[in-house]
Amino acid sequence: MDEVSLQQQVLKAIESRAPLRISAGKTKAFMGQDATGTLVDLGSHCGIIEYDPRELVLTARSGTRLSEIEKALADAGQMLAFEPPYFGSDATLGGTISAGLSGPRRPYSGSARDFVLGCKVLNGRGEIASFGGQVMKNVAGYDVSRLLAGSHGTLGILLEISLKVLPRPASSITVSRECSQEDAISIMSEFLSRPYPVDGACHDGERAHLRISGSSQAVKEARKKIPGDILPDADQFWHDLREQKLPFFHRPGTLYRIAVKPASRPLHLNGHWLLDWGGAQRWLYSEEDVATIRHQTALSGGHVTAFRNGRNSTPLPPPLSALHQRLKASFDPEDIFNRGHIFATL
Repeated sequence: MDEVSLQQQVLKAIESRAPLRISAGKTKAFMGQDATGTLVDLGSHCGIIEYDPRELVLTARSGTRLSEIEKALADAGQMLAFEPPYFGSDATLGGTISAGLSGPRRPYSGSARDFVLGCKVLNGRGEIASFGGQVMKNVAGYDVSRLLAGSHGTLGILLEISLKVLPRPASSITVSRECSQEDAISIMSEFLSRPYPVDGACHDGERAHLRISGSSQAVKEARKKIPGDILPDADQFWHDLREQKLPFFHRPGTLYRIAVKPASRPLHLNGHWLLDWGGAQRWLYSEEDVATIRHQTALSGGHVTAFRNGRNSTPLPPPLSALHQRLKASFDPEDIFNRGHIFATL
């Protein structure tokens, strides 16, 4: 679908005040609430528009599959450094940026939002606007481009996205050792503060895993100082962690995502835990009631969301809710995009 057709569909929806439900690969459909409205399928609005490996910048339409983008980058020895989860082979660039998800490398390289240089968006007034650019020095509208990352399609339809890409590391190994969750937090926090080329750190409930990536010499030197066993088939492990295919994620029930400071001590909650992002992102399956989980998380200065098989019912604090409402009114005054997808009032 071309931009003109999409614009006409939005203008018609504005005239009738009928909501629109934005989708493409549908791999992130489990996140948030069920949006209402007529489907806007961006799957055919696809294709890499511009990519020059020398400039470390790629621009593509929102419906472009991640697999196509990452193949083009791999052929040039480059990568999306925020290591985005697919959650399905049909994952698209637009869905990835709208969801704002990042993989294991996030604490060390940056989040999806950090790599967005610019975008073109169709807003709730039926206007097509461009923000940012294709270089990091371009700050005009730069925050708006970042704002759209993680907005879940509630502010507009992403049409094109420009991303900064990075070279793939020349060498990578994963060092693994058995330890408790508490010991793993100490180990991972220690290496966050040391000048070692660690770009992945997790505890799967039994073992701590540290991924070391960089030049062959840097990896070799770091290995001498990091005790543990070399993990065979490490690429598959990190892939399965990113895609939530490890045995840990096969449990029934609600999967909670808890964000805390990396060095925070283990939370007093019964259940099954997996720690990622050096301890900053903690996954939990628990039979504890939601109020208890939220309370214990708040005591640690963090926040919790029901990531899979659950509903988030806690309203935003009034000041934050007011900010969200103002943003929504600015971008989508008739409230037509993904109505009710994140919160009932948005």
